[in-house]
Amino acid sequence: MSLTVPVSADDHMQGPAAAPLTLVEYGDYECPYCGAAYPLVKAIVKRLGPKLRFVFRNMPLKQMHPNAELAAEAAEAAATQGKFWEMHDALYEHQSELGADLVRKLAQRLSLDAPQFESDLVSRKYRERVKRDFMSGVRSGVAGTPTFFINGERYDGELDEQSLTAALQQKIPH
Repeated sequence: MSLTVPVSADDHMQGPAAAPLTLVEYGDYECPYCGAAYPLVKAIVKRLGPKLRFVFRNMPLKQMHPNAELAAEAAEAAATQGKFWEMHDALYEHQSELGADLVRKLAQRLSLDAPQFESDLVSRKYRERVKRDFMSGVRSGVAGTPTFFINGERYDGELDEQSLTAALQQKIPH
């Protein structure tokens, strides 16, 4: 399967836009498998440095994970205040406590504008943004989380640091 919606300026990215490798993750903040993949991705991003652009897209599987959509919308609300990655990391690092109380606590810890953040969550301001990510995943054949794409092609290998790193390094243009 291929990524049907190309990476764009709308995406949340870490690393240089011109990096030879792009790793896209469709993730759910409440998914235990995404939680397990989180430190692997952090290590790979650090190891590959400027060779890698990492992109995260929301894929909240709300039927199984009742707090996933709230968490995704909280990350989007934090993004408008320049703190997407800080909220992203904090949500995964406190995954076992996920819920409205945690989201508000993290907003405070990240020094977000609390009234704005609260208003964004209550109004569901980022619901469509999250849905757009979700639907792009559906169109790309994503059926579960996490699902990774390397340079536009779905990665179906083992989810461990060595396997994912090897798959990425095989895709580096020579």
